[in-house]
Amino acid sequence: MPPAGREPALRNFAMPADANPNGDIFGGWLMAQMDLAGAVAAKRRAHGRIATVAVDAMTFHKPVFVGDLVSCYADLIKVGRTSMTVKIETWVERRAGGAIEKVTQATFTYVAIDQNGRPRPVDAGTGDAAKTDR
Repeated sequence: MPPAGREPALRNFAMPADANPNGDIFGGWLMAQMDLAGAVAAKRRAHGRIATVAVDAMTFHKPVFVGDLVSCYADLIKVGRTSMTVKIETWVERRAGGAIEKVTQATFTYVAIDQNGRPRPVDAGTGDAAKTDR
């Protein structure tokens, strides 16, 4: 079951434009949704700009189909000086029948960046963004 009592970092419907000719959703689309969900957690922790620098241990358990409601849950699991590691689990509510199933999981690494795109300490913030994101 998805994490009890938690709201997903991102929720979206899988649409026909995201599918291959067999009706399965492209893995790249799903990966992009997961990256966005992980970025929510990383940006909140970094209080400013972040960049994705790695995707580790991505595992696809089941396919996603057109019409499935896709929910991505993001947990910050490690914070370094400039980097953050986020575990993301993706669950779907099936369009046909309403079953809820875990479809993929991955670990993404993000780096806090300054206005010039260079790594900065996670706890430093970035000017106005640090004030408005808290």
